[in-house]
Amino acid sequence: MDIDLAKIIQDLIVILSQFGMKLVGALALWIVGRYLIKLVNQMLVSSLRRQPIEPTILGYLGSALTVILNITLVVAILGFFGVQTTTFAALLAAAGFAVGTAWSGLLSNFAAGAFIVVLHPFKVGDFISAGGIIGTVEEIGLFVTTINTMDNVKTFVGNNKILSDNIQNFSANPFRRVDLLAQLDHSVDPKAASQLLRERISKIPNVIAEPQPDIEILQFTPMGPVLAVRPYCNNDHYWQVYFDTNRIIRESFGEANYPAPEQHFAVKQS
Repeated sequence: MDIDLAKIIQDLIVILSQFGMKLVGALALWIVGRYLIKLVNQMLVSSLRRQPIEPTILGYLGSALTVILNITLVVAILGFFGVQTTTFAALLAAAGFAVGTAWSGLLSNFAAGAFIVVLHPFKVGDFISAGGIIGTVEEIGLFVTTINTMDNVKTFVGNNKILSDNIQNFSANPFRRVDLLAQLDHSVDPKAASQLLRERISKIPNVIAEPQPDIEILQFTPMGPVLAVRPYCNNDHYWQVYFDTNRIIRESFGEANYPAPEQHFAVKQS
């Protein structure tokens, strides 16, 4: 049987030409589609930024829209090549189920992140304790929340761990209490020491006037009474007030010539 090589080459050229045209068309569709997706995303985010919406929600909406439009673009390109999109959708659903089963931890973090955005227990810039980490919230992401700790370490905490644990938001209230102790000797009058500290601590910068600092006898030890020293301040000034209050306690007692606390024992002679 004679092989018509010229006809084969001609048919091959036609097939390659058709495939090449489709490939060029698919590439053009991909480039234009990606540009339009980026443009739509920017327009949406720009429009929503003019509304009183949290930046975290904007990030969620932008990311979700980008994913959805990219999937739509891929399906359209496959349809352009003649691939049955219904089959592709079934495969995509099956793959999504498999990935979801394998990445259940990531999906739980994603769901927890959505709940954090809805429930709003904290926002970017708040000083919190969550998931065993204490620091300032830098970003609430899709899967993790970024927290800068007090020693300036950027820490990434899974959203599911944050939501499944206790959350303390130190920035939510207008002020917080600083808890310190002042040990007195037996010979010191607790009332006079309390009045002395109350006058000096009220003059510390950023200590608020209302509520007034709490200075009361907390307990008694073998060395003498212990005063609870509790001024109030805004969370932004916590450590400044904390250290200044410690300094004032030491300076006030030193200037008043209070003796250093010592344990006293009575020895009975038989």
